[in-house]
Amino acid sequence: MKEKKSLLRNDGFQTLLSSLACILGGLIVGYIVLLIIEPKGAFEAIVAVMKSFLRYPGKLKMKYFGQCLVRTAPLLMCSLSVLFAYKVGMFNIGAAGQYCAGACAALYGALAWNLPWYACIVLAIAAGALLGAIAGALKTACNVNVVISGIMLNWITLYLTNLILGQVKSPSSPYTKSLQGTNPGALIPSLGLGKLFNNEKSVTIAIPLALLMAVVVWVVLNKTKFGYELKATGNNYNAARYCGMKENRNVILTMVIAGGLAAMGAAMLYLTGIEDWETTISSVPGMGFNGIAVAFLGGLSPLGSILSAFFIQYITAGGGNVDLQVYCSQISSLISSLIIYLCAFVAFFKFFLQDSIRKRDEKKLAQSQKGGEG
Repeated sequence: MKEKKSLLRNDGFQTLLSSLACILGGLIVGYIVLLIIEPKGAFEAIVAVMKSFLRYPGKLKMKYFGQCLVRTAPLLMCSLSVLFAYKVGMFNIGAAGQYCAGACAALYGALAWNLPWYACIVLAIAAGALLGAIAGALKTACNVNVVISGIMLNWITLYLTNLILGQVKSPSSPYTKSLQGTNPGALIPSLGLGKLFNNEKSVTIAIPLALLMAVVVWVVLNKTKFGYELKATGNNYNAARYCGMKENRNVILTMVIAGGLAAMGAAMLYLTGIEDWETTISSVPGMGFNGIAVAFLGGLSPLGSILSAFFIQYITAGGGNVDLQVYCSQISSLISSLIIYLCAFVAFFKFFLQDSIRKRDEKKLAQSQKGGEG
């Protein structure tokens, strides 16, 4: 009994239970929506979403598994960007704009300047870091909330990206030129990983590189003096100043790192050649915003975000399996969005669980005190 109690009070176990509750809630709400639209095919549709690429036979399963991993890498990087800033007390909603900046710099460097893949990644990181530095500087110099500046910068960056990449787009479509035909050297190398996934060329070293970055972020935040100073600044800005920490520098540096992580994620996607940038797009890519849900679903832990990023992408890919003869084409996006949205409520479920444990302990304590008095 004592083991069960200690397990239930464990922070990691509470986060896991909360995450599972959010996932289950998302699936239930999605199923209800399917029932409302068309009851006959609802069960088959939700099962198709849950099976995702597992519904395919042998080689096709591995191919779609590889494509899922390709999109998991940038999603993980965006979640690392969000949680890194959050650990320092800032909500980096500007990750979406930083992601755009990374895509812009990486693709322009590859298509206009014929740079190799590693130089394009560095250029992308620099672009995202610059955008993050602007948000950080506005916070420290003018006390502008990073949420406000982030939202504004998202749209500014999107339209600048469309304008800049319009110079390297295909003459016959609104999409940028193909890396394979224009500059193959800008494609991130596979180093044999593609063969494991039925020769899926988009499976590259970006995947292990994203995993490595998650470990690096965890080490920086939890095992270094620098990480301690950053978290101390986020927990109490004035106390950090009193202790001699350079609080303004820490805020700007945090946003620089967060911006670089999100931008690196964009480079990891577009430099695989799996898709091209659409220069007429009028909405900010969802990858940066989905990173928020991934970060919270993973308990704001870099290592937990690895699993949550894969799950979110797994469910998103599964949404494409819904029978379009029964439901409209938008239903897959709706179901995936509902699940992703509810995944952001991990903190609420965790608070509810902790509050229930506290009330139970108080009740037991009151009963023991009453018994002792008797």
